[in-house]
This record gives sequence, structure tokens and C-alpha cells, in this order.
Amino acid sequence: MFPAAAPALPPLLDLGGTAVFALSGALVAARLRQTFVTMAFFALITGVGGGSIRDLLVGVPAFWLRDGWVALVIFSAALVAWFTPRRWWEGQLLEWADAAGLAVFAVLGTAKALAFGVAPLPAAVLGVITGCAGGVIRDVVAGVPSILMRPEIYVTAAALSAMVCVAGTAAGLPLAPVWGVAALAGFALRGAAMIWTIELPAYSRER
Repeated sequence: MFPAAAPALPPLLDLGGTAVFALSGALVAARLRQTFVTMAFFALITGVGGGSIRDLLVGVPAFWLRDGWVALVIFSAALVAWFTPRRWWEGQLLEWADAAGLAVFAVLGTAKALAFGVAPLPAAVLGVITGCAGGVIRDVVAGVPSILMRPEIYVTAAALSAMVCVAGTAAGLPLAPVWGVAALAGFALRGAAMIWTIELPAYSRER
């Protein structure tokens, strides 16, 4: 349970982000032509992976163990992926949805960490973990190149959302607008990276 002074986090946004990430995990299993059990497992680890690590580090029970809706949303995402043609999800539709989920999860993860008294910078780190870790776990289990090993802007977008959330909260601004602006900032950066193929420079110094 949150401390008495902690703000209430938006449950619908949390469930929405979980659904997007769960669907992305299930679709990876679909591309690999796996069974429904594997698809559901991929949906689970992608949807709750980042938030579970955050809660473990904060020292509270994983959020999905106390909210029955989370498991239902994850199972539903797996069913959607199983019963729909894969071509529906080709192109960048899912990438844009994933960008929204990334930004929202980074903000919610940061806000929850701050609500439990975590210092601002570690809270931002937990926000990045919340937004990115599920996808990293998914890629490792699937045996595909992780987003961390690609130069495209992804983690940086989550970091931007987290830092804006920390800055706005530290300034004492109203939390709802701060969360909205923070999520929009990360989403805009990720979207710009997808549209204009913006990448971080790779290390190239010869020894």
C-alpha cells in the first residue's frame, strides 16, 4: 500500500501500458511461430517485467500480484495476438503503441518510486527500468537482438520522461500535468527517432 501522502497513480494508464507491452511480447512469439502457451508467457514477461523489477527494488510486492486485472489484460493480449492475422500488426502501428507504452510506464515507474520515498535520481532510473526491462527480457528469451544493442533512441526516450517527471515533482507542480508532459516528452522523442531515424553515436575509437 502507498504511504498516506502518496499520490494515486492512474490505474487505466498502467493497464493500458501493460496491454501494449504484453501484445508486443505475444507478437514476437507469433513471429517465431510458437504455441499459445509460449505466446502467453512472452506477453507476461514483457507486460510485467519492468514493473516487477521496480517493485522488487523498492521492496514491495509486485504490482500484478495484487491486481487481478493485470493478469486478465495480459491473457487477453495473448488471445488477440493468437486470433488475429499477423499482417494486421505489420508496419509501425505497434511501434507507435509501444512508444506510448514506454513513455507512460517510465513516468508511472518514476512516480511510484518517488511515492515510496526513493531519491530523485534513483527514482528516474527505476522509471527507465519500468519502461524498458520487459522488452529487454522478451528479446533475450526470444534470442533476438535486444533494443539495448541497437543505436536507435529508445532507452533515452524513457530517461527523458523519467527526468521530466522528477523535475516537475521536485518543483512542486501539480502531478497530473507533470505526468502528462513527461509522458508526451518521451513519446515525442521516440516518435521523432522513428520518423527521422535518429540514432545515438556508436563508439568508434580505435585502440
